Amino acid sequence: MKPKVSPQVEAQAMKMAKGRQKTGQTKEQTKLIAQGIQKGITEYKKQQGIKLREIDKLRKQKAKQPENKNTETPDEITHSTPMTSLPWVLLTSSWIGFVAYIVWQHV
Repeated sequence: MKPKVSPQVEAQAMKMAKGRQKTGQTKEQTKLIAQGIQKGITEYKKQQGIKLREIDKLRKQKAKQPENKNTETPDEITHSTPMTSLPWVLLTSSWIGFVAYIVWQHV
């Protein structure tokens, strides 16, 4: 049985085929090209549907799993101190550079 193709896909495929039509190309050849494009669009939609179903399955599996917020052991947790001094050092050095530039221009 031939898979059903929506009228939108048919119209889109024919539009694309006519856009690529060469001079001297017959209507039959254009229809064959449009059918190939339809087949490609249908195959693409099938693949995307499969991917979406897989993603949905994974999402549902994650939703079913109980959430353990503290699954890490104390050995796995690393304590890093944020670099709070870096922005101040950069700000200070930029102002010093700005003042030095202004002073240099007036000398």
